[in-house]
Amino acid sequence: MTDRPFRFGVVGSGADLRTWTDLARHAEDLGFDTLLSPDPQGELDPFTILSSAAAVTERLHVGTFVAVDKFRDRRLLDWQARSLHQFTGGRFELGLGSGRPQAAARIEAFGGSLDGRFTHLAETVDFLLAQEDRPPLLLAAGGPKTRALAAEKADIATMAWSPRTTEAEAVSYVDSFRGKPVELAANLLAVGDEPAPWLERFIGVGVPELVAGGAVTVLPGTPEEGAERLLRWREELGISYVTVNSGFMAAFAEVIEVLRR
Repeated sequence: MTDRPFRFGVVGSGADLRTWTDLARHAEDLGFDTLLSPDPQGELDPFTILSSAAAVTERLHVGTFVAVDKFRDRRLLDWQARSLHQFTGGRFELGLGSGRPQAAARIEAFGGSLDGRFTHLAETVDFLLAQEDRPPLLLAAGGPKTRALAAEKADIATMAWSPRTTEAEAVSYVDSFRGKPVELAANLLAVGDEPAPWLERFIGVGVPELVAGGAVTVLPGTPEEGAERLLRWREELGISYVTVNSGFMAAFAEVIEVLRR
């Protein structure tokens, strides 16, 4: 479905400056292309900390994964995004989404609400695309409306599917993008077959169960088997940009090494 070269990213966190910058250096050393921050980063604003990761690396790109549209006035969002884009010499990508239901409390604390979030997101996208010298725009593509928006207007679309999504179910997601010049991305929750109790507490399902169910959110087996699976996903699903939870960064680096030989 695509002949795009692979790109690989780490979705990470850092409780302080040293932890975060060490993670950035390590990600670059392991061959990753991007370091991505959730929104918020713990209790911090991701835009505030991303430039520090760019400052201690040479080629690593940084980005939000994903910024919640209603956390910020779109004019402020544009200013922050273009500032990072220009300040880092083009090494920033803006990941944007409408926000999960859990974001409601923070949005309300900022004086807003989740009401009308898709319409607001679509208007923000149009505003951002009208700006000059902007960073690449990644949209989280979950439901049919956001998939359609991403297919028409995003530079990159990351598949916001549930942890249990199978390869067969994934086809319905990527069908929206066939024939569109959009880079398709997918995020891995885990690499390998070993249980990860800390992850299970977060997503409510264990790695062995996801592997047994054939979920596309995990990459089981050896590095060689993982590489073969990613090559097949690129061919059949069009996914060429793969991100991973930083807890599995080292394991995924072994897969990357196989693919780049």
